[in-house]
Amino acid sequence: MKLRNLLLAATLLAVPIAAKAQPVVGPYVNLGIGFDYLMKMSAHGDDPAFNGSELDGTPGVVGVVSAGWGFGYGFRAEVELNERWQRPDFTSFPANNGNANMNTYGVMANGFYDFSVGLPWMYPYVGAGVGYELTSIGNASATNGTAPGTTATLQDTTRGSFAAQGILGASFPIQGVPGLSVTAEYRFMGAFHNMYVGADETIGGVGAGHTEFKLGPQYHQAALVGIRYAFGVRPAVVVAPAPRAAPAPAAARTYLVFFDWDKSDLTARARQIVAEAAQASTSVATTQIQVTGNADTSGTPAYNQALSMRRAQAVGAELVKDGVAQNIIMIQAFGDTRPLVPTGPGVREPQNRRVEIVLK
Repeated sequence: MKLRNLLLAATLLAVPIAAKAQPVVGPYVNLGIGFDYLMKMSAHGDDPAFNGSELDGTPGVVGVVSAGWGFGYGFRAEVELNERWQRPDFTSFPANNGNANMNTYGVMANGFYDFSVGLPWMYPYVGAGVGYELTSIGNASATNGTAPGTTATLQDTTRGSFAAQGILGASFPIQGVPGLSVTAEYRFMGAFHNMYVGADETIGGVGAGHTEFKLGPQYHQAALVGIRYAFGVRPAVVVAPAPRAAPAPAAARTYLVFFDWDKSDLTARARQIVAEAAQASTSVATTQIQVTGNADTSGTPAYNQALSMRRAQAVGAELVKDGVAQNIIMIQAFGDTRPLVPTGPGVREPQNRRVEIVLK
């Protein structure tokens, strides 16, 4: 299954390509519906007359409903309920005149990463999930093509299986409706256990006893569109300045947020300063907020670079919580290369453990 392997690799190797606040922070719900394609399945009978059969690849319908939570920094998780409907045919030698109703439904736990690519109207994402899927087979029969009058009527059966899926998608925020987005997704789902289905066999119209069919693992490809709503998203506040003759350019406002040594979490005082910056951004015509992370020289350059980025991301996420529109926030990190107080290497200087918030 080359497609499945490529999708799994893409999911496992995906890394952040931009460090901006994600569009989903906090609780959200999602509804989706679309086209589902059941890939060809093997179907082997205990009676050799029915060996070599297959269930055709079959188009169908899929629906999903989910509820989740955005954690910030691009990560979110959700619980999903799904259902798929197909009516596949039995084909290939020797069983060539049969069909079945198939209904697959279950629950998945999914994890996602949302990319911020600098486009406020689109946020691509990747995801993967694991769960448990039930498959119901009903109204199923098969007729042997080389032995006229030999038929097998399958019993209505429901069986469960471990399942996993990979997801590639994008969300498109609806302008003017905070928290509402349209989504488009491709999904590859596999239910990996064999399914055993009992059948009553007849030869020439006379009962010939009980046999059993083994249906191989099932794989689905699906394309869905949906609606996602994130709760608690506040619209950006834009205050028009009073008209003035020949207005002078507004001066940039700078706020400094300091951190404890080797820490990236916000203190109570730091949260107060971020709140002041967020409030100030709504009282002037702010078009961009630069959030710049820094570190002292007590660590290695690589470690300090990562630490300063975590500090900047924490401030960016707090600004969003305080009502700032995420698309005007630009996050940067400079490690220990821009000290407020010049020092030598290995010095724990509190003034250098900071994030600068600049309103423009």
